[in-house]
Amino acid sequence: MKKTLLATAIAGALGASAAAQAATVYDQDGTRLDLYGRIALGVQGGGEEVNEAGEKINGSEFVDVFSRFGLRGSQQLSSDLTAFGNFELRPQLDEVNRDGQQVRNSFLGLRSNTLGTLQAGNFDSFYLNTVGAPFDVYLNRGYEFTGGSHQARGDSVGYITPNLEGFQVFLMGKHFSGNGNEAGSEGSNSSKINTAGGAVYETGPLRLALGYAEDRESTGGIGENIYGGTASFEFVPGFSGRLGYEYQAELEDKIGVGMTYAVADWAFNLDYYRIESQGDFKAAQEAEGLSTSRNSWAAGAYYKVSSNFDIFAEVHESDQGTIIDSDTTGSDFADNLSDVRDNVYWLTGARYHF
Repeated sequence: MKKTLLATAIAGALGASAAAQAATVYDQDGTRLDLYGRIALGVQGGGEEVNEAGEKINGSEFVDVFSRFGLRGSQQLSSDLTAFGNFELRPQLDEVNRDGQQVRNSFLGLRSNTLGTLQAGNFDSFYLNTVGAPFDVYLNRGYEFTGGSHQARGDSVGYITPNLEGFQVFLMGKHFSGNGNEAGSEGSNSSKINTAGGAVYETGPLRLALGYAEDRESTGGIGENIYGGTASFEFVPGFSGRLGYEYQAELEDKIGVGMTYAVADWAFNLDYYRIESQGDFKAAQEAEGLSTSRNSWAAGAYYKVSSNFDIFAEVHESDQGTIIDSDTTGSDFADNLSDVRDNVYWLTGARYHF
């Protein structure tokens, strides 16, 4: 999927694009197979002081920074039709005997210049690829809009229209089966499909996007859909700004503004969010004497040592005063809030791309 001007600027400054670094293993008679990945390690600290179990979690720690290994294949079926597939693993490299590897971005599909793209499998929410993409520029934390895991990544089917003079529409659905639930229970009666999508218009230095994501209570959400929009503009080569808005009734109202500056081998990000609680969530916070608004900011610096190797440093302050317990569904927040304290989160490290 097409990246925004901002993400492209960073990739250009760092030489960090997976597509650019991929090694072609086989390319003959219309069939191609690429190998790609990265090894990323760092040190982090700060953030929330304790977790839900009361354990300290904000001390300095050596971490894997989302290393990955993947294979990308395609076959030209006709002058207008291409079959493709992607398989990606996300290992944990900072310790031995961890929980194992995570399968991500593994899907197959068909791509046509005239009919569009149809794909199925495990991939990020199309809401992220439309609305969230301009702000999704940090390696870890700093992004406050709805992420790629929301009602996505597995059992999903998506369609993307052809690029019509800069205009494209994205639509996907994630299937929730009733299998595995207790026979005769409400959850076993029927399957459910949650949808997400949006539209993007890009012309010259301007990119505009609108989108939505369903959030049903019956599939672990609060029962209120998410709606958002973003705009990004490249003022001069290497310098871009972004503005975004997201709304979910009964939960939060978010406004974000940010910029990216890329020059020579350097790239820099800076973002700010104003987040206001809404509806039942706000009422529950007020009843507990908790803050109903917060200011979140993030900044990052990245330096390309070589075409395959870069170093980075990021900081993030979420101003988080309240968290919702992970098992909360619907709008019943009253008994599912936790008062938290957080410090500035920091992360620094290095990545090698192949």
